[in-house]
Amino acid sequence: MFNTLSLTPYYLRVYAFLALVALGVTLFGGALVLGLNAVRHQAFLEDTPEPLMRWLANHPGAVRELAASDAGARLRLLPMDTVSLNDVAEERLAHGQVLARNRGDGIYLYRLMNTESILEIRVENFYRQIAELATRTLRLADRHGLSESEPDALTAFGVRLGVLARPLESTDALPGDNVLRQVVEQDLAYYQPGRRAAARTFARMTDGTLIEVRHPAPFQFWAWPMILLAGILVALTLGVVVYYLLARLHGRLRSIEGAVSRIARGELDARVGSGDLSIAGRLGDAFNRMADHIQRLVGVQREMIHGVSHELRTPVARIRFGVQMIEDCDDPDMLRSQLSAIDSDIQELDELIDEILTYARLEQGGPIMAVQRTDIVETVEQVIREQQSTRPDLTINATIPDEAREKPWAEAEPRYIHRAIQNLVGNATRYANANVLVECHFDDQTMRIDVQDDGAGIPEEDWDKVFTAFARLDDSRTRKSGGYGLGLSIVRRILYWHGGQAFVGRSEKLGGACFTLVWPRYQATDNAGEAIQ
Repeated sequence: MFNTLSLTPYYLRVYAFLALVALGVTLFGGALVLGLNAVRHQAFLEDTPEPLMRWLANHPGAVRELAASDAGARLRLLPMDTVSLNDVAEERLAHGQVLARNRGDGIYLYRLMNTESILEIRVENFYRQIAELATRTLRLADRHGLSESEPDALTAFGVRLGVLARPLESTDALPGDNVLRQVVEQDLAYYQPGRRAAARTFARMTDGTLIEVRHPAPFQFWAWPMILLAGILVALTLGVVVYYLLARLHGRLRSIEGAVSRIARGELDARVGSGDLSIAGRLGDAFNRMADHIQRLVGVQREMIHGVSHELRTPVARIRFGVQMIEDCDDPDMLRSQLSAIDSDIQELDELIDEILTYARLEQGGPIMAVQRTDIVETVEQVIREQQSTRPDLTINATIPDEAREKPWAEAEPRYIHRAIQNLVGNATRYANANVLVECHFDDQTMRIDVQDDGAGIPEEDWDKVFTAFARLDDSRTRKSGGYGLGLSIVRRILYWHGGQAFVGRSEKLGGACFTLVWPRYQATDNAGEAIQ
């Protein structure tokens, strides 16, 4: 099962990656927006006054009169050779374009008048002063009759200057008394209700008519094209990030799918690559563990089929032989002897079947473990009493220190722990010459039991094989000693499901074999098998 805490580093890396992506998008998007707005602002500075400067370039007298008046903006006619321009700027001027240059003391606007002079306009507050200059130009043109004389002449002339001009019926159309006062005192009033709103100017013409002039909107940093661009940038970035994450996940899932297909074809050694701490990586690791378990179970099944067929052959053959002897036997004593032998063989078969079923339960997945507080010292003493009764010719002793008797309990499945200790002590009695010693070593966290005998012991090269199912060693540990080669395998699996291990070595006290059981005093959950899984 997945552990949320173990996934925390992965999620932290994902969050860090997303934070870096967000930072990168912010920096890149900010630089892109600033760059585009710099171009847009330059275009705004050059496009907004272009109609006005085009008209002024064709009317130098109006330029001189406006330059002499207090128009706010400074107008000058400069000789061509007095203005320092590069080739690109000169070519743009030659095509009738407006040039805008932002200098420390204001914004300078240039337009070619003729081949010998250039119109220069300097403004400090670009938007307001260009709006007021356009309105003053309207008044100037009206005063000198420079505009058309048709009924809609004012509107038409305003369009030529890039503004929308119309006469007002009365002063009630003015936005406030302050505007009216400015018109009365200065003949012109500038009105802008907000920084993002388009400005309006109000002026009194020569004949006393009030006019309203509507100007283009000021420069908007976050105009809708920029908002659309930012949205597209965010969407593309999210799309790339999601595609990258999903592509990695898809690749991992494809590899798992391939491994599943190979296992379905019988290739039980198929595995996926070692994964990271992501969900897909954890899934791959879980799949590998499952595949390992399946491969081991199939191996155990084959091993059991081979071992069981071999183990059943001898007692079945003896039972068949005994039945044949009974059919031809007339001697009552011989008959009783054969029946006793058959009963012994049946008992042997029953014990073998019990061993096989126990081993199968322990090997094929997690057994049902009723873990409870168990007195291990009492279990050891009970096993010794049972074994001593069956082997009175041997001396079976237990060494249990006082500290072990003070804390004798552990969380364990009583039947299985009893079976593990019983198998080891029973195995020691089969190979011991005279003595078997059981030692208990308990501390706050760990339980340890050593079972030693004074037999011939186990060669070191066979220590790795001794816990293999149906394995028997040569020399002194042969079939004559009994057993089916499953007892120690059962011990190993019982300790595995308790979160412990079983070891074998040489006894320093008795000189024979020494089997050791080690497992934790406390199980991780109520179900030990689940905890180990």
